[in-house]
Amino acid sequence: MSSYGLPPIMTLVLLLAASAWAEDRPARDAANRSDELPWLTQQVQAPGVSFHTFKSHAANSEVSYHVYKPATYEEAGIERFPVLYWLHGTEGGVNHIRPVSQMFDLAIRDKGVPPMIVVFVNGLSKRLWTNSKDGHAPIETVFIEELIPHVDKTMRTIPGREGRILEGFSMGGYGAARIGFQHAEMFCGISILAAGPLDPEFEGPRATGNPLRDQILEDVCDGDMDYFKATHPWTVAESGAEVLRKPGTIIRQAVGSKDFSFYLSRRFHEHLDALKIPHEFHVVKDVGHHTPSLMAGLANAEFYRRALGRNTRDTGAEQSNAADSR
Repeated sequence: MSSYGLPPIMTLVLLLAASAWAEDRPARDAANRSDELPWLTQQVQAPGVSFHTFKSHAANSEVSYHVYKPATYEEAGIERFPVLYWLHGTEGGVNHIRPVSQMFDLAIRDKGVPPMIVVFVNGLSKRLWTNSKDGHAPIETVFIEELIPHVDKTMRTIPGREGRILEGFSMGGYGAARIGFQHAEMFCGISILAAGPLDPEFEGPRATGNPLRDQILEDVCDGDMDYFKATHPWTVAESGAEVLRKPGTIIRQAVGSKDFSFYLSRRFHEHLDALKIPHEFHVVKDVGHHTPSLMAGLANAEFYRRALGRNTRDTGAEQSNAADSR
């Protein structure tokens, strides 16, 4: 276990991101009621961020997503870039886009974080990044089988495991764990930030007596607790442990010391240890359940560089010579 303080540059990032976080609230999705699936979100205006849609056959709908591109993307001509897929929390598909894109932009401009594309995936609110049991909301299928190939087809990406990182916060951290562990062959890095609900019993601090728990179980699992457990990161880690033990994917788990999910995060870390799945576990001091604060307290540049490899830009340049510019 390790912890990080806040270096001066990241303190500046934190202050700017916290401001953007406050501004982002009015633009968030309306609640995702059981009879509505908002596959098309509002468009978020932020520097370097663009709004896109594609036709999903699995969802039988147009599906939206947002993309942050570093300034070097347009300047680079034919160079290809790694992609970080960001999975949002319970609130829905536009949550965190402004503050997170701003943090990446500042870190890339500061030459700490490697230049990369950041795709903000729309996984709907309160849906656990899981295909619903009744088939009505095929979240994982839309993401893995449709969005990722679409992004590789329409942007200058490094279209392979070595060029993809999966990261998410809160419910998005839950999604990064379960989807990342299920499809470890697709990602060189999996970053699980303040994930929840990480207890396979779904009885954590925000679950007890909370009607949201019943809504999630009904909408995602059709009221079937066995389905919740079968698709839970705890279970997916057990079934995929042999693959996850092999070199190829760097797994990072992080949580704030004052986060309500701290004890469940630590329990999940101990579960991964018991399964002998290599991973990092970081605790950021005096941080609660707050995305900018947690990310500002982590050595993100080091993690992204290790996951992508030191010669990321060289790899992208080599691959760009083998394909037409998009």
